[in-house]
Amino acid sequence: MCAPASTTYGQAVPNSRSSAKPRPRESGRGLPQSKTWRMHMLLAVLVAFIAGAQPPNIVMIISDDQTYRDFGFMGSKEALTPHLDRLASKSARYVNGYVPTSVCSPSLATMLTGLYPHQSGIHYNHPPPGNRGFNQMASVKEYLRVRSRSYYLIKSTRTLPRILANEGYRCLQTGKFWEGHHSNAGFTDGMTIMTTPPGQTIGGVRTLASGKKTAHGNGDWGLKIGRETMKPIYEFIDECAGKTPFFIWYAPYLPHQPHDSPEKYFDLYRGKNIPAHRIPYLASISQFDDTVGELVNYVEKKGLIKDMLFVFVTDNGWTPGTRKHKSAKNFFFHTKASKRSPNEDGLRTPILFRWEGVIKPATHEQLCSSIDLVPSVLSAIGIEHKMPGLPGVDLMVSAKGIANLKPRPIFGEIYPGDASSLGHPSRDIAYRWVREGDFKLIVPHSHNGEKPWGGYVEKTSLYQVRRDPSEQTNLSNNPKHQARLQRLRTLLDNWWTPGNNSAVPKPETTDGHR
Repeated sequence: MCAPASTTYGQAVPNSRSSAKPRPRESGRGLPQSKTWRMHMLLAVLVAFIAGAQPPNIVMIISDDQTYRDFGFMGSKEALTPHLDRLASKSARYVNGYVPTSVCSPSLATMLTGLYPHQSGIHYNHPPPGNRGFNQMASVKEYLRVRSRSYYLIKSTRTLPRILANEGYRCLQTGKFWEGHHSNAGFTDGMTIMTTPPGQTIGGVRTLASGKKTAHGNGDWGLKIGRETMKPIYEFIDECAGKTPFFIWYAPYLPHQPHDSPEKYFDLYRGKNIPAHRIPYLASISQFDDTVGELVNYVEKKGLIKDMLFVFVTDNGWTPGTRKHKSAKNFFFHTKASKRSPNEDGLRTPILFRWEGVIKPATHEQLCSSIDLVPSVLSAIGIEHKMPGLPGVDLMVSAKGIANLKPRPIFGEIYPGDASSLGHPSRDIAYRWVREGDFKLIVPHSHNGEKPWGGYVEKTSLYQVRRDPSEQTNLSNNPKHQARLQRLRTLLDNWWTPGNNSAVPKPETTDGHR
């Protein structure tokens, strides 16, 4: 078996816009390297082999800021996504999927932990003092120290990579990651190490008030994946193939702004009567689609496709508006009712599972959520008992064609990007929402007498989203729908009533006790 090494390796392809030498990918840093631990990993693989089981390798592909409609397989007449369409054609396709929240960090945390933001405590992009507060700091040391205060949340929580590593998997983090060093979430290998990539031009870098640069906190070196190179993933596959099962977290900074894809992607959309404000976004979608095609082709070329479980989801939606940034090229602000909002354009996502010979390609209309990803992946491996009590359901039963997914309500919660405190999501909750069948209820929350954050809705709102996906007609005062409104409100309150933060991990005291 190929145990994680204690050295660094895996040079990335240099950025064509920078002469700086890329940082190597790290392997096994921060994990115990004892002989007992290595033997435990070897034993896990041997037990599976003796039992006749072949655990799949796993690639989780996460699109960054892409609205659910903007895929060919979801019916788009604009977005050119041939590689994702091909992946979808071979997948179980859940076309009414949701993420619980519509901003990057807490949405990604749900995919790692299988928990809602109010359960994990990771409900923000930026812990206190918030994005602006971090920018006003002068010392890199102070910034890293204050930022690290929040890492106990992910460190003290069961995560998918932590469980997989205990079962003998090597787990690679690439792309977006908000929880400091990749090992904080249990990855054995990774690209995010909370240092500043020299010459980085797309995210990953924060400039402090002193002019000093440091890691932004959203991925640093990992943000090079997809935009500049795929080599760290290919090297990782080569090292693991035929030796140990592996898990890859592919969460590139695509199609996220800046929408600065190579001109060939812009050319795909020019001269087609597509509004100018949509073309930069669509170009980045096609660039992302190409990277997915390259990754799947590499797996096929290596002869690993039948042993590979592909999972696809978006972290949140992003619909380009017509308002243009004054100075940044190709920068159009997103519409209000998309990213960050409790609306469909912010929350909906397709969810795909592909595993040749095991999963049956089919379209599933039932509601589901990214909260279901962790239990589904664990079920595919046969270790769902390793993380009992998760709120999601196992989608593998329906993906394999064994039984249909039972109808159920889907829940979620929206917060500001900056947290006011750690461990108290109730202090910041802005909206809770629930969808059951065709109807969706949004309940706003205000604090200190102020209007609900974001101003998306100011009063309880009920929408028939199948007929009204843009949520223009509020039915909350319609006499015909009062019973339904009350039922949805009861479901929502039974799911979670703000004020109960008991599930959130508590920070360690100075003596190491909780």
